[in-house]
Amino acid sequence: MTTTIDEIAPDIYRISTFVPDIGEQGLTFNQFLLADDQPLLFHTGHRAMFADVAAAIARVTPVNRLRWITFGHVESDECGSMNQFLAAAPEAQVAHGAVGCMVSLDHMADRPPRPLADGETIELGRMRVRHIDTPHTPHGWEARVLFEETTQTLLCGDLFTHLGAGAALTTDDIVGPAVHTEDLFAYSSLAPATPMIVDRLAGLAPKTLALMHGSSFTGDGGAALRALADSYRHRIGDATA
Repeated sequence: MTTTIDEIAPDIYRISTFVPDIGEQGLTFNQFLLADDQPLLFHTGHRAMFADVAAAIARVTPVNRLRWITFGHVESDECGSMNQFLAAAPEAQVAHGAVGCMVSLDHMADRPPRPLADGETIELGRMRVRHIDTPHTPHGWEARVLFEETTQTLLCGDLFTHLGAGAALTTDDIVGPAVHTEDLFAYSSLAPATPMIVDRLAGLAPKTLALMHGSSFTGDGGAALRALADSYRHRIGDATA
């Protein structure tokens, strides 16, 4: 496996490892580094990926400068090496939603995490990230996203998951591939509130969508999110018909 790093928005870097034997076309596992006065990492990767992810970060900033360790929800590919990064960066703190801290991270993180209220922001320097609760969307009670307000980048977690080793950043359709991957893996928790939560994110009008699995997207992020919400509505309607 090869780990790459690419800048997808000003001072926002996508770190990507492609695993070819997942699904029909393989799957990327992506982390995002926000390189600022207080560097923030969104997703850590699996424990086994720690060395490769840390080496990629070091190409931009020393790993020991990391200040914030964050992720979408509590799952091994999103936070498997959380404690390894806490050990490597003495000033780093995990930041997550209050539910995630209460249910899991207060008991899993080697240092106490910072619980965030819905809508709370963290100032990184030039950049400012807003925590947004997205319970069960696409899965996990503690699921959330981060929105970097100055570049209008939405750190999407598992939303829009799609297969393949595509470009780091694309203007191509990401909704169709995400719908196809949903058909294969059924990875989303479909509840009546799911489309409304995604519609709420569309209202942010993001310019960049930073995806955990697949190519990141630049363009009309609001339109892509509304199309994803519509796909969830259709699935829920089909399931209850």
